[in-house]
Amino acid sequence: MRLENREALEERRREAKETMKRPSHRILVCAGTGCLAGGSAEIYDKFKELAAKEEGVSVEFGEEIAHSSTGHARDQEIVHTGVKRSGCHGFCEMGPLVRIEPSNYLYVKVKAEDCEEIFEETIKNDRPVERLLYEADGVKYDTQEKIPFYEKQTRLVLKNCGHIDAENIDEYIAMGGYSALEKVLFDMTPEEVVSEISESDLRGRGGGGFRTGYKWQQVARQKTEEKYVVCNGDEGDPGAFMDRSVMEGDPHKMLEGMMIAGYAVGASQGYIYVRAEYPLAINRLKTAIAQATEAGLLGEHILGTDFSFQIHINRGAGAFVCGEGSALTASIEGERGMPRTKPPRTVEQGLFAKPTVLNNVETYANVPMIINEGAAWYRSIGTEGSPGTKAFALTGSVKHTGLIEVPMGTTLRKIVYDIGGGVKNDVPFKAVQIGGPSGGCLVTSNLEVKLDFDSLKKLNAMIGSGGLVVMDENTCMVEVARFFMNFTQNESCGKCVPCREGTKRMLDILEDIVSGKGTMESLKTLEELGEAITNTALCGLGKSAALPVLSTLRNFREEYIEHVVEKRCKTGTCQALQQYKILPEKCKGCSKCARNCPVNAIDGKVKEPFVINQEACIKCGTCLDNCPFGAIVKES
Repeated sequence: MRLENREALEERRREAKETMKRPSHRILVCAGTGCLAGGSAEIYDKFKELAAKEEGVSVEFGEEIAHSSTGHARDQEIVHTGVKRSGCHGFCEMGPLVRIEPSNYLYVKVKAEDCEEIFEETIKNDRPVERLLYEADGVKYDTQEKIPFYEKQTRLVLKNCGHIDAENIDEYIAMGGYSALEKVLFDMTPEEVVSEISESDLRGRGGGGFRTGYKWQQVARQKTEEKYVVCNGDEGDPGAFMDRSVMEGDPHKMLEGMMIAGYAVGASQGYIYVRAEYPLAINRLKTAIAQATEAGLLGEHILGTDFSFQIHINRGAGAFVCGEGSALTASIEGERGMPRTKPPRTVEQGLFAKPTVLNNVETYANVPMIINEGAAWYRSIGTEGSPGTKAFALTGSVKHTGLIEVPMGTTLRKIVYDIGGGVKNDVPFKAVQIGGPSGGCLVTSNLEVKLDFDSLKKLNAMIGSGGLVVMDENTCMVEVARFFMNFTQNESCGKCVPCREGTKRMLDILEDIVSGKGTMESLKTLEELGEAITNTALCGLGKSAALPVLSTLRNFREEYIEHVVEKRCKTGTCQALQQYKILPEKCKGCSKCARNCPVNAIDGKVKEPFVINQEACIKCGTCLDNCPFGAIVKES
């Protein structure tokens, strides 16, 4: 049913709230990408099957509603138990996850065969299944909110993720969704909206930290009837999945933010640029757009007002450079995604050469909260220069990987140890790569640093989109630098010489270093090239391409020296720098190692100790695997 005014929206919100309260239990099965890969679809199907078998129990707000003609709860029979597919809960290390409401039990590492026990014990008898609760240091946590991973976060953007059916607009409306849109349409002028966002000091969550209100101001004052709102959902950083989780778990929040931006600057068309490798996010965005359009919250004359807004989805082909504004808009236009010289900037000539607001998913998801709660409330969270919260993808050598959200200014130590549970296997912490290929590394001495835009800038690092890769003492930092440079070089669009040729040369040098061919002169050349690329590249991605190398050179220079002088990688990561040796006192002269060596690098006489020719050895380890007497050792 189309909503023609704000009163109709309020009535629908009231009914949606009532409908959500009626089931005695809600079973929320995580249907984020990670949990789906772990088998959560089978878990969902099993719960549906169990619910259908019980008299008076069936599925509410589930797949059938999400894809029905209206998607509206009022058209469905009120039932006893609701089985839902939610978005990402964030606790990815423990997936697949199942949340039971109203008890708020969170079951971890659930399998399809656990469903019957959950249904019998929890749904029928209101008892927790103890073995499926999260346990740490001998303590079982009976509710999700008590688990340290969640307790120490401040989930605002991610508040609904894992708590609502991501494919049903009524659950979003019940949680207060579209109340901010209603407020701006009926109670605020476009100028007041821009002023509120400016006063909040919301800074772009895509990496640059540019002030959102100022960007909107620049677009609003452009004297042209045609303007655009564009959302960057490309998220190309390795290990980053913050935006994907919002699009999968709470798509309407982002759509609402885009619509508010459109109203504020005078735009009637919006585009979402999302990478094709996110099929689940794309499908849920399509569903959300269709449901919002049918409800009259998107399209022509929204809620009976003069404001009209359309949203289109554009699938990117996975080019990292399309995270840059001008390259992204060129790609939407059907051109090759390549940055252009500035000025003019996107706010002046963006999509189709028209003034364009370009923000990322997380930035738009903050907008409804700011409108509803006010700029002063928003500035009370985080730091003075970086208000609000930030979502991070916590990955790498940390006990609890997953999606987290904390106030800006939270220390690295709190994230790694209090929320992440510390380094895996209690191995000493070494570094965190923050900001992906455009960022830098933070080391042990930086554990107390506050993660905000200004603090990290002083350390020649950046938040980027929010990827946090934790590394322990077994990580080779030279190989880390080579990995990121290989990524950046492969993703270079090739338009400017510094990035195209400079990154290629830097990668060649790093390849030489990890293969034992580097020299001290190599380190000097890396630094010179890095500085040159940073100062002369065309776009922001090119200017930051060398940061991981320069950062590791600054913080772990001794490791580089070990590689080029001692020809040694103490972590054993760089295979070319490993040496296989035969211990003469243990060698029986059986010749098995020599007979199995693929390059004939082992010499000797039967019944006498054999010797490995280090120049001919290709470090394959075949000799080590085949020695029956343990006479061969690997040295880093």
